[in-house]
Amino acid sequence: MEGIKLMIEIKEVRKAFEGTEIIHDISFTVQKGSIYGLLGSNGAGKTTLLKTIAGVMKPESGEVLVNTRPVYENIATKETLFFIPDQPFFFAHYSLAQMARFYQNTYSRWDEKQYESLSSLFGIDPHKNLHKFSKGVQRQAAFILALATQPDVLILDEPMDGLDPVVRKKVKSVLISEVANRDMTIIISSHNLREVEDICDHIGILHQGRFLLEKDLDDLKSGIHKVQLAFKGEIPGKLFHDLDLMHRETRGSVSLCIVRGDEQQVRNMIQPYHPVIFDLLPLTLEEIFVYEMEDVGYAIQNIMDQ
Repeated sequence: MEGIKLMIEIKEVRKAFEGTEIIHDISFTVQKGSIYGLLGSNGAGKTTLLKTIAGVMKPESGEVLVNTRPVYENIATKETLFFIPDQPFFFAHYSLAQMARFYQNTYSRWDEKQYESLSSLFGIDPHKNLHKFSKGVQRQAAFILALATQPDVLILDEPMDGLDPVVRKKVKSVLISEVANRDMTIIISSHNLREVEDICDHIGILHQGRFLLEKDLDDLKSGIHKVQLAFKGEIPGKLFHDLDLMHRETRGSVSLCIVRGDEQQVRNMIQPYHPVIFDLLPLTLEEIFVYEMEDVGYAIQNIMDQ
């Protein structure tokens, strides 16, 4: 990662409650202008980790840095960061317009045009008590307020819960636009892979407070291949021994293999055996996760809420 300026660094973070360790020595980095997906079932430790990254909680050990500066009890750093929890917070009896004035007086970067534009996009009555709205509408209000503060870092805890498909599409579009236009950095948690797979650059799967998998999505996709093979004569056992097989099944005379490695290297290993059928087929992200998890001894359905 030489030459790349890291936006967020999480270094050996541990967090415990009443003597029970929730987060176990978590370390990872999030690059500026990227979207990091933190995945795992409810209870995996995602919320605790996000609150620690946001500086809401102090870790037992380790540190969280944004552009080399600590987050915890650092007002200057926190002004560049916005955290939307699973249950967005609003003052009692406040409307969207009243919350907007509060944030305008709190955040020096407040952008009134952005606030008005997003308010129009989501169509929320700015004068109605926010607590009278549904959870989904409250989430939309939190997005409007958060993005109007022009944060460098946006941390989102289960942000798609309670949103209908149309609103979810709007939210994703706005987030992608902010990343593209302002190099904003996002950490987004979810218990549902399908909700975030189309917007993330990097994925970490958290289970019982530890990472099971932590990879760049492009690297993940380029390093695993679905290969369909058939041979005219005897099946070459040596080939299957030499390939880095993650999974193999036979359907009649056709072998379907999940192979780890560089695509050209895989081709070079297979072609000398002159298969009569040789297809490299695309893998869905969900399939990749299934095989990656099997490879480390876990079933994906046991660590993600489906």
